Amino acid sequence: MARNILQMALPMTVAQLINILYNIVDRMYLGRLPGHLSLTGLGLCLPIISILMGFANLCGMGGAPLCSIHRGKGENEEAERILGNSFALLLLFGAGLTALGLAFRRPILYLFGASDLTFPYANDYLTIYLLGTLFVMIGLGMNPFINAQGFSRMGMMTVAPGAAVNIVLDPIFIFALDMGVRGAALATGLAQATSTAVFVVYFLTHRYPLRFGRFKPDPGAYRRIIPLGTADGLSELSNGMVIFLFNHIIQRVIGPDALVSYTIISYVNTLVLNSVIGIAHGIQPLCSYHLGAEERPVCHKFLTYGIRLAACFAAGFFVLCQVLAGAVVGLFLQPDSALFASSVSALRLYSFAFLFVGFNVVISGFFTAMEHPIPSLTISFGRGLVLISGCLVALAFLFGSNGIWLSPLVSESLCLLITLFFLIRYFRRVRREASRERDGIPDARPLD
Repeated sequence: MARNILQMALPMTVAQLINILYNIVDRMYLGRLPGHLSLTGLGLCLPIISILMGFANLCGMGGAPLCSIHRGKGENEEAERILGNSFALLLLFGAGLTALGLAFRRPILYLFGASDLTFPYANDYLTIYLLGTLFVMIGLGMNPFINAQGFSRMGMMTVAPGAAVNIVLDPIFIFALDMGVRGAALATGLAQATSTAVFVVYFLTHRYPLRFGRFKPDPGAYRRIIPLGTADGLSELSNGMVIFLFNHIIQRVIGPDALVSYTIISYVNTLVLNSVIGIAHGIQPLCSYHLGAEERPVCHKFLTYGIRLAACFAAGFFVLCQVLAGAVVGLFLQPDSALFASSVSALRLYSFAFLFVGFNVVISGFFTAMEHPIPSLTISFGRGLVLISGCLVALAFLFGSNGIWLSPLVSESLCLLITLFFLIRYFRRVRREASRERDGIPDARPLD
């Protein structure tokens, strides 16, 4: 069973890490340009990028578990219906977000903290990035459906060509063609288009077990996809709001130069978060499939192994950030930079939160896989927006800059208490339902 999780989770974790290479590589190259305006301007686009990714996750992670559940029941036609309607939602949201983003990018960027000095850099990047929104939506949103069929290695391989394109084109566009942030955005857009092309070819050509069939809109499917995907979508959307809040409080408490430190930390945090998300996504299709096959105890074993694996990953990242913080920051800033020492200290404080994040993310993903959206949504909304926002404001007021960098630790710890409450309640109800079944007494109440 542990081997099954590793076979699913590790390729999906690698795929998550490959996805964030787009922006990390952009940061590493732009950090080498004179001054910090390019890097800061690009950091201001992160909330908007998170919003786009949030809608992609809403469609992908809302539909993929349902596909696995129906496959576990042997209902492949129903699984293909979910696939088609999820793809339609991706196209709809992608077109709408592109139009809104291009029309209102100036007020949105100023809302998220841009100034007259940084706006040109942020605007150059965002304008080009928004033109590739559909590629971003399809690439991120369709990957879970490949994994839901048990082809996690294929899911990893479909995103790898895009990362390779980005790594090759970034230095050419940024430095050789002197395009700066516009070159970084163009390289990212072409890379996303490459991954999207691979996804489309895969779904149009493979025959088993799921492929695109004749599409028919189904409001019933949307009523299942959207609530179930809201937790993952809201988690990514909340990430954008939290970045916005961090940007404003950092500028007030520390100063605008510290935005560069947070930009670096946010990418390390994204690396850690995507690693444990990859593990959560790895156990989701397994849990959903066995739930459909009415093998709930097997789902619980997958949860146990997933939590252990995520805890090991998170602890490893924490140790690396404590020991190699200087090397990590050195990827983005010159060691003789005035911001280098403060960024190293901030990263070490922030990394304490990594010890708790894996538990919250994996258990939330488990509830999504079991088609229990309320606990999943509560955990995601709590850790992704409500708790971190409250802790950030309170600790920044009480302890200044150190409070800012320690606020994720406090919020993740508080969220873990909520997570454990839902998990204990879930298992109590499972035991009660099992007892009633043994006694021949039906239990009509849902497990949420």
